[in-house]
Amino acid sequence: MKNNKYRVEKDSMGSMKVPVDALYGAQTQRAVENFPISNTRFFIDFINAIIIIKRSAAIVNCKLGLLDKKISDSIINASNQLLKESNTAHFPLDVFQTGSGTSTNMNVNEVISSLANNNSKDINVHPNDHVNMGQSSNDTIPTAINISVALMIIKQLVPNLNKLINSIQSKEKEFKDVLKLGRTHLQDATPIGLSQEFSGYRELLIKSKNRLIDVHNTLKRLPQGGTAVGTGINTHKDFGKLIAKEISDYTKIDFIESPNHFEAQSAQDCSVEVAGILKGLAVSLSKIANDIRWLASGPRSGLGELNIPSVQPGSSIMPGKVNPVICESILQVSAQVIANDLAVTLGALGSVLELNLMLPLIAHNLLYSVSILSNSIYIFNDKLMKGISANKIKCENYIEGSLAMCTSLAPIIGYDAAADIAYESFNTGKTIREVVEEKNIIDKKVLNRVLNPQNMINPQ
Repeated sequence: MKNNKYRVEKDSMGSMKVPVDALYGAQTQRAVENFPISNTRFFIDFINAIIIIKRSAAIVNCKLGLLDKKISDSIINASNQLLKESNTAHFPLDVFQTGSGTSTNMNVNEVISSLANNNSKDINVHPNDHVNMGQSSNDTIPTAINISVALMIIKQLVPNLNKLINSIQSKEKEFKDVLKLGRTHLQDATPIGLSQEFSGYRELLIKSKNRLIDVHNTLKRLPQGGTAVGTGINTHKDFGKLIAKEISDYTKIDFIESPNHFEAQSAQDCSVEVAGILKGLAVSLSKIANDIRWLASGPRSGLGELNIPSVQPGSSIMPGKVNPVICESILQVSAQVIANDLAVTLGALGSVLELNLMLPLIAHNLLYSVSILSNSIYIFNDKLMKGISANKIKCENYIEGSLAMCTSLAPIIGYDAAADIAYESFNTGKTIREVVEEKNIIDKKVLNRVLNPQNMINPQ
């Protein structure tokens, strides 16, 4: 039954009015009406991961002799079409829905079934009996989390992270002859090489990248094949192993069947680990962005040791003002990722007996973190890091005028005498060098060696 606005479809609970052009059916429409919560939909990466599972399941079930080849081929073709289009219009469900993600699993089943039937009029593909064959939402949704997060990390986040690491390494070479003041407690400390400071940033990001690569091995363990509670009821005993291989062939990532389906489906330990690593990366990025923001402060009343690119006017009231907006953007992203980590952690507390009941929340927040980190790292590198330069003269002037220069005197004249020189320098406005030369307490040749900042950054 159809009119120009809707058609009527039936499921086990009765009839539902469904938009006439929608590929989804009654179960999806029920969920649309049940969960008008946030207007936040799943990332297409997550939906695509479910489609990949359906595509792979059709291939495996056909090879196992459980699914007619015509039906299998129609499911594969429909899945390929959806993956190529990456159109979210067919997947309208809110993230905040049934805790197992059953609504979205059925949404994908219905869309693939409808598309397959539209493409092949001589067959009847059923969303449950055929598209969902050998699967349950309880193993499909956790598997989709692993697949989508693994793909986004390896194809988006890590490549952008590598580009930023390479840019920082280039800046280390560019700044190899630039000496500046170190600062602790926001107070002057002993000199440091600007390249040394940037090498610390690079190491932070390398450690995060290595953690992401390590956790990738855990993400590769797929729950698929455990069906409802991990026992594998209603699926072939080899289904888990074979579908992992099929998914691997399609994604070019070496996924394997989880060695323990009961752990893989009843808890979200891996998601908690990934969220923690993403949080660690966010904290590192926040440190780097905040340091650069401080070092570029000014231009006349701040530190001004770094020059950063001007990307947009900084004030609606003060002409000519340029703010460190790229740094501010990544600081906000970092705060959001840290908040997402808490959401994932709380979501993992929803693991009760044989199933986690907050899988959509976990999926959304993990992918949200990976997405905004990937994008912000790209922008941070492209619009800021590549264009940073050093104000070498200002760096040198800060060193010569710093009270911290007396640190190198302490081993020669003692801590208390060095402190007295620092106080006199502060009170008179003279440099440490000028005070020591006036007192004539150290041979000038020794003084030049001791107060040479180059010696301070590479002590023998």
